[in-house]
Amino acid sequence: MTFAEVVEGVRAAIARYTLALDDGRADDVVATFCADGGCDIPGLGTHQGHDALREAFAGWQPKRPVRHVVANTLVTDWNDHEARAVSDVIVFVQRDSGWVIQVVGRYHDTLHCDDGTWRFHHRAAEFVT
Repeated sequence: MTFAEVVEGVRAAIARYTLALDDGRADDVVATFCADGGCDIPGLGTHQGHDALREAFAGWQPKRPVRHVVANTLVTDWNDHEARAVSDVIVFVQRDSGWVIQVVGRYHDTLHCDDGTWRFHHRAAEFVT
């Protein structure tokens, strides 16, 4: 597997997660994680495994339109089966007056390649706002 293939797989996993999260599709969010995967996200908590992740993300349903904009993704370490990446994230929420920034932060991800699809083994977030 080339570096470009790994980077594209990581980018696709992040996009699948972000679009599903913004749409409130908990099962699709969970599908972006390995079966034993987990997350540590402020406001959501620490959760391990699909059942715990499904319960956590099912409780996070956007009440207004929201967009997670992920940028500056840097794959810092990789091989054919595992990759580590760091990304910046800005969360916009639509208010009556227009779109406003709700959160600015950073993701620290470890992903595993499973049958050609990259999934999160661990996703941690830190927010600066």
